[in-house]
Amino acid sequence: MIRKSRASGILLVALCALCAAGVRPAVAAPVQAQRPFKNFSVAVYIPVRSTRQLANPKTLRRQFQRIWSQVHFDTVYLEVYRDRVFANPATLDRIAAFFRRRGITVDGGITLFSGVNKYGQFNSFDFQNPRDLAMCKRAVREAASHFNTIILDDFTFFNTRTNADIRAKGKLSWTQYRLRKMRWVAKHLIIAQAHAVNPHARVIIKFPNWYEHFQGLGFDLDKEAKMFGGIYTGDETRDPVHTAQMLQQYESYLIYRYYHNIRPHADLGGWVDTFGDRYVDRYAEQLWDTAFAKAPQITLFSWPQLATAEVAYPGDRSAWAADRTSFNWNAMVRSFKAPPGTDAAPGWARVAGYALAQVNAFLGKLGKPIGIASYKPFQSSGEDFLQNYLGNVGIPINLMPHFPVRAPVVLLTREASYDPHLVQQIKANLRAGGDVIITSGLLQKLQQQHRGIDSVAQITYRGMPVTVRHYLGSPNGAATLGLDVPGERTAPVTFPEIRFYTNDTWPVIQGEAAAHGVPVLLMTGYSRGELYVLNVPSNMGDFYRLPEPVLNMLRGYVLHRFPVRINAPAHVALFAYDNHTFVVESYLPRPATVRIFVRRPAAKLVNLVSGRSVLPSRAVTPSPLPDQRRERSFLIRLAPHSFQAFAERFGGDRRKGQKAAQR
Repeated sequence: MIRKSRASGILLVALCALCAAGVRPAVAAPVQAQRPFKNFSVAVYIPVRSTRQLANPKTLRRQFQRIWSQVHFDTVYLEVYRDRVFANPATLDRIAAFFRRRGITVDGGITLFSGVNKYGQFNSFDFQNPRDLAMCKRAVREAASHFNTIILDDFTFFNTRTNADIRAKGKLSWTQYRLRKMRWVAKHLIIAQAHAVNPHARVIIKFPNWYEHFQGLGFDLDKEAKMFGGIYTGDETRDPVHTAQMLQQYESYLIYRYYHNIRPHADLGGWVDTFGDRYVDRYAEQLWDTAFAKAPQITLFSWPQLATAEVAYPGDRSAWAADRTSFNWNAMVRSFKAPPGTDAAPGWARVAGYALAQVNAFLGKLGKPIGIASYKPFQSSGEDFLQNYLGNVGIPINLMPHFPVRAPVVLLTREASYDPHLVQQIKANLRAGGDVIITSGLLQKLQQQHRGIDSVAQITYRGMPVTVRHYLGSPNGAATLGLDVPGERTAPVTFPEIRFYTNDTWPVIQGEAAAHGVPVLLMTGYSRGELYVLNVPSNMGDFYRLPEPVLNMLRGYVLHRFPVRINAPAHVALFAYDNHTFVVESYLPRPATVRIFVRRPAAKLVNLVSGRSVLPSRAVTPSPLPDQRRERSFLIRLAPHSFQAFAERFGGDRRKGQKAAQR
């Protein structure tokens, strides 16, 4: 009894202290929250204008029922401020209590956004303007007085160039000035202000999808990622062609893995919205790829799009509507159960619920994601988003902020030149027996900076454009192989010219233009390893225009040490895991034939969705590299905008299979 009384007294004192500090303690939910999906949690973000609308109890109940009838979620982020609009403090606790009574966690949200200019472009806060500083401080303190966890939507950057900014910048570059200023903002104006109101406050910063350009606007993946209580990933890629950013589909997977590598176990989830999609499958693909990246939480942005009574429409998907695609529109519609007494039809929330349920069914069978290690130092830029284009042609990428020492294969793009010790690290990896792949853009940069890359190989970037219409392969100095597709006209692709010495370096893939050759992939030895130079087309989107045999041979070299690879057209991605499972996903509008190669002597592949087995089949074209001649191959048909997930299964003597795998 004494211990219980003492504990009760301590709790009472703590509650009184919180109230004195202006913090409203969270009310315990009488219903235990139950995760609707066993492999990840689902959250819904509620923007401030919806927060204000939900002050009306009837609106809150109606909109909640509309969403809940289509997708179950276990967390909401209730926004306190956006676009110079604040939530009504008196209603925040009442709205939060509504969700908590239903077992749903309620956290806060802030968007440090001051509206759009006269041209419709986003304006950040001006952090040299006292009025904006005061508004930022107020937003943070208000959120911290209601919530212990607060997420910052992705406008915590700095893009103003007022006279005050120009004076404060002085002789610094805009990048230097903004990085310095936003570190100060993060420390003093956000984190410190939250803790001043609520010592238990944890502020999470959401980093958006344009990671290549962060430093120019003050986003700091190095210092800021460590300062905040957690980070979150903007996985929105939307349409890869018909939007201003033109982000490639693979980024919805790669970007979460990149941020995870920056701060393991503190990247708390991926965030997907409903905007910019010409067909419903594109929204589903973003959700799937976020789940394939093993994000522990998936946030759906946002409440008004999910709560609207408007019906979701399939969009421009007539080309594959008759195929048995992963996202089955008719099955999604049938899966919707309208609330009693209503004639409601499925909306975006049902699309999300259906798509998430598909991957949740097997996601737990996939291990830890793996890929070719690619190094992007902090605050670097160069061949922007190149790794996502390579991911879209079936090369799994593991993007990381530190050099992957002793990795069996390392891919280095122009961004890696920001590391002053890069050439020494390249040599060390080659001496250790690893393969290093550098791009033509990195070769050019290292030459311009006189960094000593010529001490590794006598290869020179000349840069004169050469437009290629035919391709040849020369694996291991053997007779050349034609890599054009018979009967198909090859699209012209322009490459920069690269000079090398014959028989010192091998053009294992080469383009031909009017009796003149330009290398696409060069290979040369150094110590115990192999150095490759990947010639990036002048328009990196032209990777998609390369003939399928060229892509197959490229993957053969890049992935010759990887446990799985594919022969497939462009726009087919491969997601691999450390327990001999993998996912193959097509972003194509037409069916694709895909040949899968596995290094271990698998007796069969088991489809983790259907449970059916796929038996080995002999490849028509043998693998060019010696260590690929023992591979087993499997042939599958992939429907448009669809995925298939597989696990390798082994028959016979298990120890014999393990020994073969070690070889």
